[in-house]
Amino acid sequence: MKRKYRSLAAQEARLAFWMLLPALLIVASIILFPVIANFWISFKSIGLGDLRPPVAVIRERVTAFPEQPGEELAVSYQVRNSSRERQLTDVIITADIPEGLTPVEPAGMWEFENRQMTAGFAQWEGGRSETFEVRFLADEAFFQADVPERSPTSAEVISSSKNALIHSPFTLENFRTVLRARNFHRSLINSFVYPFMGALLSIILGIMAALMLNKRFFGQGFLRGLYLFPYVSPIIAATFVWVFFLDPFSGTVNALLVDTGILAEPVSFLSVRMTELSLFGMSIPFPLALSMVIFFDAWRYFPFAFLFILSRLQAIPEQLYESAEVDGAGFFRKFWSIPLPQITTVLGTLFLLRFMWTFNKFDDVFLLTGGAAGTKTLPIEVYDNAFGRGNIGAGSASAVLLFLMLGVFMLIYFRLLREVDNE
Repeated sequence: MKRKYRSLAAQEARLAFWMLLPALLIVASIILFPVIANFWISFKSIGLGDLRPPVAVIRERVTAFPEQPGEELAVSYQVRNSSRERQLTDVIITADIPEGLTPVEPAGMWEFENRQMTAGFAQWEGGRSETFEVRFLADEAFFQADVPERSPTSAEVISSSKNALIHSPFTLENFRTVLRARNFHRSLINSFVYPFMGALLSIILGIMAALMLNKRFFGQGFLRGLYLFPYVSPIIAATFVWVFFLDPFSGTVNALLVDTGILAEPVSFLSVRMTELSLFGMSIPFPLALSMVIFFDAWRYFPFAFLFILSRLQAIPEQLYESAEVDGAGFFRKFWSIPLPQITTVLGTLFLLRFMWTFNKFDDVFLLTGGAAGTKTLPIEVYDNAFGRGNIGAGSASAVLLFLMLGVFMLIYFRLLREVDNE
């Protein structure tokens, strides 16, 4: 009986697996297809325009229109390849001959059948453009027919072409282009400095906010909700407010700093790459625009750290603080001995999560500075390569490098979680 139950359980498990398999395949395809496609494109030297297959384009133009029977109608056909590099095959031009028109000395390339003329080309090189002219003799029937003056023959062209994503050769040129770019090293450094400092400052602000709101007092719930405002506010609204406040002409920050005498003249905080700070008689270069982006990241995402840290602080027994006060411990001594060891694991997880999310962040930097003034990061580099320069292959190569770096961070994160579970 026991063996039969095991057999039945095994059958049910297999049945459940086969029932879930379609859903698993659909989810896997949705998740993995963009990743696989991005890797594929990164090894192809194609531009953004190559994603659309090239076609033959025809323009019909009347160069001479008859006014009476016996005169000639002259029509020119300008045919060109929409791509300058990729070849077309099986190019076929067709045109309808209206009633009352008779071709005059037709060129050998044209074939006439049932008042339709066609011309075919087996191959049409990239960038090729040619103009063909055909002359017709008009009789009385032509003037009785309703023939459009701009396109009397309604010419059309069809063609075939190979898909660039499939038939173009594999190459490492995209990665060489990305790695040899003039400002790639600066973007790479910013991609580590920006998330590191942003995550660190957001956690520090989260700790300060959690310590302030850990005690019960009147209005505590209101302040907790107010502290969540930066995190839940729409990103477009938050960045617009910061850009407005930091504006050198109408911004509130510049007005206050100038009125109080801290600044002699307004400063464009989001468009100045470097400025000089005087400290103890020394001039220290300071990345102004990048620092503003980091401060924005810390301000916007500190509520995320605040919630996790506060929930952990509230789990600490109050008796520990009372015992420390009896022993004469001050604020910093109590913080160092009681809450800090309790939240160390939370801080490590928060830092790694915020670092990975900010490392992959695009909209904050793009909306604030557009990547100018020394604030460009790898996600901005992906956008500039793919859409700014129209090099979709280089953009995909940048995304692959970003993906590999994030993969390393994910391995570190899972390793950290495993150590926490073991403890």
